Amino acid sequence: KTQIGRLREPSLKCIDLVVQELTNVVRAVTEKMQRYPRLREEAERIITTYIREKEQACKEQVMLLVDFQLAYMNTNHEDFIGFANASSASQNDENTGKKLGKVTNQVIRKGYMAINNLGITARNKNYWFVLSSESLSWYKDGEEKEKKFMLPLEQLKLRDLESSFMSRGHMFAIYNPEGRNVFKDFKTLDLSCETQDDMDSWKASFLRAGVYPEKQTSEGTVGEGEEEGERRESVDPQLERQVETIRNLVDSYMKIVTTSCKDQVPKIIMFLMVNDAKAFINGELLAALYSTGDTQNMMEESADEALKREEMLRMYHACKEALNIIAEVSNVTLGGGASKMSTPSYGQSNAAPAPARRPPPPSASPRLPPARPAPGGLPPPMVPQRR
Repeated sequence: KTQIGRLREPSLKCIDLVVQELTNVVRAVTEKMQRYPRLREEAERIITTYIREKEQACKEQVMLLVDFQLAYMNTNHEDFIGFANASSASQNDENTGKKLGKVTNQVIRKGYMAINNLGITARNKNYWFVLSSESLSWYKDGEEKEKKFMLPLEQLKLRDLESSFMSRGHMFAIYNPEGRNVFKDFKTLDLSCETQDDMDSWKASFLRAGVYPEKQTSEGTVGEGEEEGERRESVDPQLERQVETIRNLVDSYMKIVTTSCKDQVPKIIMFLMVNDAKAFINGELLAALYSTGDTQNMMEESADEALKREEMLRMYHACKEALNIIAEVSNVTLGGGASKMSTPSYGQSNAAPAPARRPPPPSASPRLPPARPAPGGLPPPMVPQRR
């Protein structure tokens, strides 16, 4: 039940993150109403208040969900492993070499270290080490293609070494308490790290792998290795199997509860908060704005918008006046050129009148065309004209 109760905190944290994201979205959307600052503030206030109300209802529902899980342990669930299967699983783990949840040959740490007792030519040369739960292997480089050696960790211990003038960094050694060779003809494997933090991290990793410091043989295990050391010294295999069976049962049921919470919590958030807030904005936000009774003040423009509008009007009138001046200049230019061509359409007052056509003299009479000759070849008689 304690493990199930711990699901409350991450579930509530998830709701807080959703509320924060919704608030950021509302703030970004209301930026489009910055022309009317009071309307924007009122709309943001109404939506945020509604989201906060739904947040409280959503948190209450999530708390109820966890309380439902605490109220009854459904051991008849189809995904529950059951006591028989848990016992069988613990027995199989014991037969395959697994002890109390420790995975066979699990990789614990990787990194570079130097070996200081391989001779002068190879002294202080960095190798790529891979520490697992059963062995320590080192390679030429990080690609892990050329393996140099693999050292089993069974019955090995660890102790600190003092740095000498021939070595660099912080040193520690791995050895066998029974005096056997650890690596080829060497009784110890002297390793060094560049910093104290690296060495402490590697020593903690060796503790996880079951390689304990030298002082723990007489003083007992401490820190992280205490619990695992006690388990190794346990002489009651039946008790170990019972503990492992209980562990399998708890893990199986917690997996069911965790899966259920992962599925239900997002659905609760979407139904009670996100979708409800969206429906409120689409259907009730406008009515809520009108219900404030201050619509006239909410539609007042901001001072910046008024200045922008005045600036646009000033630019409009300036452009209009400039177009009128350009039109007048164009008319004057075209009118001056047309007066020389006596074009009356531009009728200027100072243009010279066109010369009038002189009438013919009154005494003059129209000339008659010459008479055709008679058929006999003689010209017709001349008729005197009146004067």
